[in-house]
Amino acid sequence: MEYHCPPQSFSDNFVVECWEWDVNAKSPAVQLSPCRRAVYFHIDPVLQSEGTAGVRGTKGFIHGEHDWEVKFLEPPYGTSVMVGAGTRHAHLHLGSYTFINMLGMDSESWDLSHKGITWHDGHSRQYTEPFYEKATIIGVDLNLYDGTMTFYKNGCNLGVAFTGLNKVGAPLYPIVTSTTAKTELQLGMRSCRFMSPQEQCLYTAIQHLIDKVHIDTLPLPVYIRGQLKEFLK
Repeated sequence: MEYHCPPQSFSDNFVVECWEWDVNAKSPAVQLSPCRRAVYFHIDPVLQSEGTAGVRGTKGFIHGEHDWEVKFLEPPYGTSVMVGAGTRHAHLHLGSYTFINMLGMDSESWDLSHKGITWHDGHSRQYTEPFYEKATIIGVDLNLYDGTMTFYKNGCNLGVAFTGLNKVGAPLYPIVTSTTAKTELQLGMRSCRFMSPQEQCLYTAIQHLIDKVHIDTLPLPVYIRGQLKEFLK
């Protein structure tokens, strides 16, 4: 289980995001690399897999359009390996040898499994062909302007998987889950884009705030401080 963090790649058309997997929002059956970009599921040599485990990203999204990629470092197999997003209330652990499609089991998450099936609120549909190959890269495009989530496989657009996400009313966090022993996933490109220069400026300012609760102390016009607060809602 050795992983070296590659440099973040990006295009001039995007703003690079630097979120990672959250060490404080994960199943006990999940381990992270030192840079928290690689995630390892069920690696205990004795227990192997004892249920369904997940981990959430450190950043939730409520504005803009956000893209990220997840690379399968080992071929996916078993009941379910899932890539998607959810609210803070999405499940991250189901033990007691419960092996299910955990993301999408309720209204708090939206996802794609390695069997090519999308899940949300307990409902599923065959969205694409299954993928079992090592080094498969699944991209996620979360567009909170039009409320859609679209998946990509090795750069190929698979079409809109979900709609209405701009009406959730809560931040959506990247999440990955697995029921399978020794699943290894690597977080790749992360980027965002906004429709206006104003949104981009507000986003950049927020990224550099040490303590977001102290917006009123910033040496900025009242209107700008109000916009920053609105952007964080």
